[in-house]
Amino acid sequence: MAVRSYLVDLVEQSLHVGDAVPSERTLCERFGVSRMTVRQAVDALVSEGVLVREQGRGTFVAPQRMDFEMRLTTFGEEMRRRGMRPETRVLDARTVAAAPEAADALGTAVGAPLHHLWRVRYADGSPMSLEQHWVSVALLPDLLADGPPPSMHDAMRGAGLDPAWGEETLTADEATDEEAALLDMRGTRAVLRATRRTYSAEAPVMYSRACYRGDRYSVWVPLSAPGPALVPRLREDLAEPDAADSAPAAVGARP
Repeated sequence: MAVRSYLVDLVEQSLHVGDAVPSERTLCERFGVSRMTVRQAVDALVSEGVLVREQGRGTFVAPQRMDFEMRLTTFGEEMRRRGMRPETRVLDARTVAAAPEAADALGTAVGAPLHHLWRVRYADGSPMSLEQHWVSVALLPDLLADGPPPSMHDAMRGAGLDPAWGEETLTADEATDEEAALLDMRGTRAVLRATRRTYSAEAPVMYSRACYRGDRYSVWVPLSAPGPALVPRLREDLAEPDAADSAPAAVGARP
């Protein structure tokens, strides 16, 4: 479609993040097409993350999306790997009583003391995500003694609790008013929620919840050919009873 190609060329060659694109009326006049045709082209680019609409203001070049790769890394490590400058704003750092969800995730008792850290994560000055972490005080009693650590993973490594593996659940959702304000979300409120449990050896050491801006992230998951079935097949002698066992009992002749 000519309108879509024109807008893509503008974004790639002339405009920068945050610049406004031509209005629907301007595009209609330039290409001699209906407003519906222009709107469909713009809608497609909005859904692809190339453009972003802001209510009452117009349509602008969206920030580049980043792939959310399923790896056990920290936000700071990922941003530096992409050549971006990570920053953090701490919203809360204190000891709390374990709620049922966190207690279950960490294998501790409800009400047990946990360190809680809540922060906004930035990349090149732009808010990208909200993170909350819970760690058992029994495992890392001095975690917050000198203030929130710059890296939770480094703090765990320093205590001999190397983050070795984890499990994560992703869900799509809509940001709350508070989340939208903290993340400076002016248009869409779509967010990606991640719930993670981080393990050292076989024991869970940290429970985390994160909220990522849906207009800045997309999920990237590597795929491979399926391996052997996790549940072994039944042995042939069990799966297919032999004839002697499966034959019906003989019926006696009536006298």
